[in-house]
Amino acid sequence: MSSNKLVVIGQGYVGLPVAMRAVATGWHVIGVEVDADRAARLAAGDSYVEDVPSAELAGALASGRYEPTVDYARAEGFDVAVVSVPTPLREGAPDLSYIVDAAERLAPLIRLGATVILESTTYPGTTEELFGPLLTAGSGLRPGVDFHLGYSPERIDPGNRTWNLVNTPKVVSGTGPRSLAAVTAFYDSLVERTVAVGSTRTAELTKLLENTFRHVNIALVNELAMFAHELGVDVWEAIDAASTKPFGYLRFTPGPGAGGHCLPIDPSYLSWRVRRSLGRSFRFVELANDINDHMPDHVVRRVTEMLNARHRSVAGSRILLLGLAYKANTGDAREAPATRVAGLLADLGAELRAADPHVDPTRLPARLMLVDPTPAELAAADLVVVLVDHDAFDRDAVARHARLVLDTRRWLPGPHDARRPAAAGAPTPDPAGHAGTSRAWVPAQSPRREGVALAVESL
Repeated sequence: MSSNKLVVIGQGYVGLPVAMRAVATGWHVIGVEVDADRAARLAAGDSYVEDVPSAELAGALASGRYEPTVDYARAEGFDVAVVSVPTPLREGAPDLSYIVDAAERLAPLIRLGATVILESTTYPGTTEELFGPLLTAGSGLRPGVDFHLGYSPERIDPGNRTWNLVNTPKVVSGTGPRSLAAVTAFYDSLVERTVAVGSTRTAELTKLLENTFRHVNIALVNELAMFAHELGVDVWEAIDAASTKPFGYLRFTPGPGAGGHCLPIDPSYLSWRVRRSLGRSFRFVELANDINDHMPDHVVRRVTEMLNARHRSVAGSRILLLGLAYKANTGDAREAPATRVAGLLADLGAELRAADPHVDPTRLPARLMLVDPTPAELAAADLVVVLVDHDAFDRDAVARHARLVLDTRRWLPGPHDARRPAAAGAPTPDPAGHAGTSRAWVPAQSPRREGVALAVESL
């Protein structure tokens, strides 16, 4: 048995950063990745996780303390095991098959005194009711007695340049005091601060609470944005004003929908658990799901309105989508609203182009052409839709060369829409001599192409 041996099962956006941090703090890490292609890339020093540069991965390999593998047997004799595998939804129900597989394959390798920690997001009770019993069945050892068992929810935020694995407080739990102490000691070796809670169920609920809170509040401002548009009120100005209140208010902003590995999925885990165990519905979650799920439809309605107001149909119009990821500065397109928006527009006959500097082109829908947002592409588009506010996008270029923009992120500077009811006053003229009450003609920060005005609208 080697000392200080850690096995991290799952080398994705959660597991690989954990593995790299552990190597940096002196652990010998076995990174188990069941996808053979990904394991081969890791062994070659080619990182597919944006938060882990290939140079960092290469350094870990060169140190001799990181070994990526598809072979669970390489984990034999481990001191600590961290399981960070996917937990998707299948037809609205939690799919824990990856957890089950990891537990069954890891169990025969557990030794007396080892520590096993689940990090995958899941419903309250999973660690005690499913994960632990599977480990016991395969090892003959008892959690909290013969080995330590705990749960610590991942809090990785891909692309976040401020908060990372090390400086984000880490919630930890265990099945009993000894397990909690062992789990805490492990994470104390990796992160700046641990936050202990009294049970694995509490830790499991903590993660779902965090994401359900965000999901519900995003749904609130998304629905408010739709109403505000109809009422002729600038919801963004209202949000900015409300954000000046130093107490009792947290800022959330509308967008084209909720995406990623957490928000569209995690609240449904909690809703499923409540319905399954208590026979009741979690109405806030169900309503939030409905609102956020339909935001791509609202985006397409706004696209249709904007084109129709200019005597064009979606069919045959050239539409450039800026951003395909689920949020800014990441290439993760899982559950991204842009995918749904693109599909709906393609179904309506739009000539689609898309730009995203981060998303893997091989993962794009077949009907979508990936382009660079050059001045020529911006000028050729009948409509530009800003779906993701990547730092790499050039605001000045969009303002200078685009003709018509639907800005779902309030990314462009200057006013958006007239935002006034028709009865409030005379239509606002634009530099080209047109009139209207649902759009604003925005002077760009850079001089525009001669004779071309920019119209920008929001959700």
